[in-house]
Amino acid sequence: MRAVICRAYGGTEHLEIVDRPLPAPGPGEIRVGLCAGTVSAGDWRVRSLSVPRGYGLLVRMVFGWSGPRNPILGTAFSGVVEAVGGDVTRFAVGDEVFGSTGNKMAAHAEAVVLPEAGAVVHKPHALSHGQAAALPFGATTALQFLRDKGRLKQGQRLCVVGASGAVGVAAVQIGRAMRARVTAVCSSANADLVRDLGAHEVIAHDEEAPFTREGYYDVILDAVGTAPLGLRMRALAPNGRLLLVYAGLGTDIAARFALRGGKRAKSGVATESRADMEEIARLVEAGDLRAVIDSRYRLSEIAQAYDRVATGRKRGAVVLLPDEI
Repeated sequence: MRAVICRAYGGTEHLEIVDRPLPAPGPGEIRVGLCAGTVSAGDWRVRSLSVPRGYGLLVRMVFGWSGPRNPILGTAFSGVVEAVGGDVTRFAVGDEVFGSTGNKMAAHAEAVVLPEAGAVVHKPHALSHGQAAALPFGATTALQFLRDKGRLKQGQRLCVVGASGAVGVAAVQIGRAMRARVTAVCSSANADLVRDLGAHEVIAHDEEAPFTREGYYDVILDAVGTAPLGLRMRALAPNGRLLLVYAGLGTDIAARFALRGGKRAKSGVATESRADMEEIARLVEAGDLRAVIDSRYRLSEIAQAYDRVATGRKRGAVVLLPDEI
């Protein structure tokens, strides 16, 4: 099979397409032939080591010191089960599935092996493979931050900063599905998109300041991390939660010590799970969540896909397709 390997942290010149043996599933494992994947902001951060300030050492310890320990990056995927190992009961050859490999990565390839008990579920029929692959990274992050860290409740005021990125478009829709009142912060160019996704209100940050209402939001999910911390804290209502999807170590620590009035700051990294993939599929089938695709690239065009992510201006997900499709 063809796979993209990353030999060292840095620029896209370290990416190389190679031929590797087709992996065989072991007991309790399945092999999925990939029909689509993505290049996410997470993939870009790991490949380039462009991580929030203060976290570079931690990333090297987790993923590898001079380069990724697993040289095949990529987490989100959608495809068809090609082979199953012994004792597999949830899937059969020919099943269409989608999911995430998490920190094990390996999805920037033509096939991937993963446990049947992992974060993989049957693909909703309404989704194409490209649409299905576009969902796991952003939707898993949005779901876990809003539900688990933010404890978002019906009727609460939610502000999504970076509402047109992969995490943001999912957060707007999931927040709406949780019956919160959603304010989306994005550029004016993306205002119509987030309105169409269900935002009750849109603040175009290139036309007006987003945090002028003091004590207004019950939950702020910030996927960008550029606004001054003081402004975000003042915009929170008493007992509000500031969810830092992207923040440097200094900001993360400062937020935890600076909040008052029962306010809380939460950060961290979303982790993949079968239960959350099932919830994402349920939201799709209920009509509460749809994929937003910024652009599509072939596996052989992966450097251009990474370059698109690096601009910071993508709308939704950058999808990666095999060359022969």
